[in-house]
Amino acid sequence: MKRVELPPSDLASHFGPEGWTRVPDGQWYMHLFTKEQPDFNWDNPEVNQYFLDVLRFWSDRGVDGYRIDVAHALKKNLEPLPDRASYSLAVMKDDGTDPLFDRDEVQEVYAQWREVFNDYDPPRVAVAEAWVHPNRRAPYASEAGLGQAFNFDLLASAWDAESFREIIEDNLQSAKETGSSSTWVMSNHDVIRHATRLVIPGYGSSPDGFSDENNWYVTHRMDHDLDLELGLARAKAATLLILGLPGSTYIYQGEELGLHDVLDIPSDQMQDPSWFRGEGKLKSRDGCRVPLPWAKAGSSFGFGPGGSHLPQPSWYGDSSVEAQEQESSSTLNLYRKAIALRKELGTSDDLSWIDSPHGTTVFRRGNWIVATNFSDKPAELPTGEVILSSSGDESQLAPNSTVWLRAL
Repeated sequence: MKRVELPPSDLASHFGPEGWTRVPDGQWYMHLFTKEQPDFNWDNPEVNQYFLDVLRFWSDRGVDGYRIDVAHALKKNLEPLPDRASYSLAVMKDDGTDPLFDRDEVQEVYAQWREVFNDYDPPRVAVAEAWVHPNRRAPYASEAGLGQAFNFDLLASAWDAESFREIIEDNLQSAKETGSSSTWVMSNHDVIRHATRLVIPGYGSSPDGFSDENNWYVTHRMDHDLDLELGLARAKAATLLILGLPGSTYIYQGEELGLHDVLDIPSDQMQDPSWFRGEGKLKSRDGCRVPLPWAKAGSSFGFGPGGSHLPQPSWYGDSSVEAQEQESSSTLNLYRKAIALRKELGTSDDLSWIDSPHGTTVFRRGNWIVATNFSDKPAELPTGEVILSSSGDESQLAPNSTVWLRAL
């Protein structure tokens, strides 16, 4: 009878099915993601030194900053070898003792990195992609560590005034208590673009939000009836809102063009391992990773010669940089105006909320007023001089829009 060798523990990978792979000599190695991505042993000093050398190599060549992927998964406690079937935040410990994620000692690694970053003038910057409990985010963003950490709370929120305000208040309070800076994100390479996501029915109703996205995607991506025009209106409003907040705003490539997710990529043309290893039960992230359209025509809409590595839809031409540069009211030009004005209006981190109708939020920073309407009915504008509107309507606070005003 042939002997069956079982993996060292019941450990799933993020992309399924197993987090262990056996090599010809009989040993096993751990990979929390694909088998082509073995996890390093961060208890080995040679690993630490290797990464310090890599950071110096690129910093010496002028690289200004680094995005640290899965920043919470370096250090581990493998005694005993862990079992895990889910990587939901709900099963991760929030006290620094989880065997696989967000262990307190990971900050010792980033303290060493910060010493390297501070050897340069100006100091190099870094931001952690750390899917951790909100109470655990601050150390990654501290001056003794990486300096910033992505705040993904809004990615899981419904398009709702109370939800947005609560998330904003919680994160600003945390930043004040810990001395770190806030970051704001509406899209990234792991989620459906917010111009599409914000009109998915029921999105944001589950504890983490992301299961809503996944469940909708695997069921409806090929036959959806989403109101994408409404989605773009909400996306532009959300972006103007977060650009008005204290802290740093991160813009994901393509959102400045108002791109929607490419939902109808045929299965045989997808590349995301989560789609294949999940056997069609997990969302493919390829839809937000399709190369950007620079030109109105061409084999890859100007992305490069020889076509695109992911299929681009025919509507990309009308959304291209070339097309939008010629239209003063385009999403691209709205982003450009907003970023330029943000520099001009920049003020202290102090923020005060102003009473406003149900379904809206209004806050003020110095002479800068930011008003957002999450509802489907127009609302009255606060007193002030309108300087930018996501909808183009400067006579009222239009439905699903944000308006910036200068206080009189």
